[in-house]
Amino acid sequence: MVVALTFAGVVLEVIVNAVLAVATLAAADGLGSHKELAVVGGAVILAAIVFGGGTLLIRHRQPWSRGLGLGLMIGWALVTILSAGFCTGVNTSLYTNGGL
Repeated sequence: MVVALTFAGVVLEVIVNAVLAVATLAAADGLGSHKELAVVGGAVILAAIVFGGGTLLIRHRQPWSRGLGLGLMIGWALVTILSAGFCTGVNTSLYTNGGL
């Protein structure tokens, strides 16, 4: 059960990441020359959701919540590695003028 929900947590993180990416790009479009603020905000919010929510789920000490919490964190790591940090906001080139 823990392994199956770990995979479900990875899928959930990808969905949350996609929704937050669209929201971040929409916010960046409205900020004009301060687009980096939207990227920083999106990265911080994503990290808070993934690691804060994942930690709370793991501390709940139920098999389903432990798997889901681990899956959220593993999903963030996989998305960061596979996208070279662009999708999670940790790539430093996003914070330069040519990034957005």
